[in-house]
Amino acid sequence: MRLRLFLSFALIVLISVGSVALLLGRGTASEVRTFMFRGGMIGLDELVDSLERYYQENRSWEGVEDLVVLPAHMQRAGHGGPRMIPGMMGQRLRLADVNRIVLVDTSSSDSQTQLTQEELTYAIPLIVNQEEVGFLLPEGGLFFTRAQESDLLGRLNQAALTAGLIAGGFSLLLASLLAYHLLRPIRTLTNAAGSLARGNLSQRVAVSGNDELAKLGQAFNHMAASLEEAETSRRAMTADIAHELRTPLSVQRAQLEALKDGIYPLNPDNLVPILEQNQMLTRLVEDLRTLALADAGKLNLELVSTDLDKLIRRSMESFIPQAAARDIEIQLIESENREASTTVDIDPQRVEQILNNLLANALRYNPDGGFIELVIEPETELVTLTVRDNGPGIPAEDLPHVFERFYRADKSRSRGEGGSGLGLSIAYKLAQAHGGSLSAANHPQGGAIFTLRLPKSRI
Repeated sequence: MRLRLFLSFALIVLISVGSVALLLGRGTASEVRTFMFRGGMIGLDELVDSLERYYQENRSWEGVEDLVVLPAHMQRAGHGGPRMIPGMMGQRLRLADVNRIVLVDTSSSDSQTQLTQEELTYAIPLIVNQEEVGFLLPEGGLFFTRAQESDLLGRLNQAALTAGLIAGGFSLLLASLLAYHLLRPIRTLTNAAGSLARGNLSQRVAVSGNDELAKLGQAFNHMAASLEEAETSRRAMTADIAHELRTPLSVQRAQLEALKDGIYPLNPDNLVPILEQNQMLTRLVEDLRTLALADAGKLNLELVSTDLDKLIRRSMESFIPQAAARDIEIQLIESENREASTTVDIDPQRVEQILNNLLANALRYNPDGGFIELVIEPETELVTLTVRDNGPGIPAEDLPHVFERFYRADKSRSRGEGGSGLGLSIAYKLAQAHGGSLSAANHPQGGAIFTLRLPKSRI
């Protein structure tokens, strides 16, 4: 990964430096030719441009003398004439056509009418439409030959290449350092992920900053924490399941061995404990299956339009004998808004399972002579049911865990007294499966209160 990143940076650097060098070389060549070989160094660039425009407009050099030869007072005043460099006011200019015939000579000291081949190498070519139409030969200034032009351009290109190589070298060094800096947190994450894959769920990475890599590190830490929590819960649940299964299996085995050895006679009375333990195991397995289906999102709900008020009353009636035996009163308080409908789209059997678990939990932790109060509140889009007891309530440290599997707030209770610890977990999952919610709290006047909210329609 580091090599690939470095090569990517190197390719970008080479392309950038190469492009700059190429463009700079071409641009430099063009500017050098324009400046040095078209009169730029001796102040004749404007005159060269004027002569080329003149020929393009007139298609001949006839009458060009006025453009080249100006009176001295106009040159000094700069009245539209060619720009002269100070100190070169007396510069001699000769204009020749494409056949080297001299058309204009600002000095009459030489009667030569044709430029020599040697003088032509110092002359400024006049070009119109990419075609030479004449030559301007200045005397008294600085001149460059074609060979000197090539030498100068070669030097400039060499300087540009050297500068490009130096810049490229520094860029590659910077790219290497940058690649190392960028890949260091990724390498740390890779090592941490490998450690996590080998089973070290406590692995975490240090996070600093707020960039994308920092967010990736935070996501990794969150994932690792979730996996560690899930693994801890899995191990705890496995141990709890083993514990829950061990007791009824041990009872069954003891009863069967006693029957086998003739300690107990084989009669219906001695088979009842075995049947009860078998029924307990059956309920436990069914509860676990329900939770597994709910976790996987494969719990089938047969939704039917149901009057929740009637369903609550029916569930209450099944608990009245147990409550009466302990002098516990169960009462349903209807909403003041009697005109509001309590009809909801639910799976009646699953919601009745929620109600039974809530009532069983309230009875289990309620003192004798106490009460259980149910309040139903229909609203516009949902129906709310609260189940309150007047028991000791739920300790604050246990409130966040009451819906966890096999969790018992009172650790001193036996399995027979405290149940398997799956009832509230099942109720919580079933409420979520209906698109509703189930929450637990302590009532201000004492006791625990569970709040079930179910939407009237899931559409």
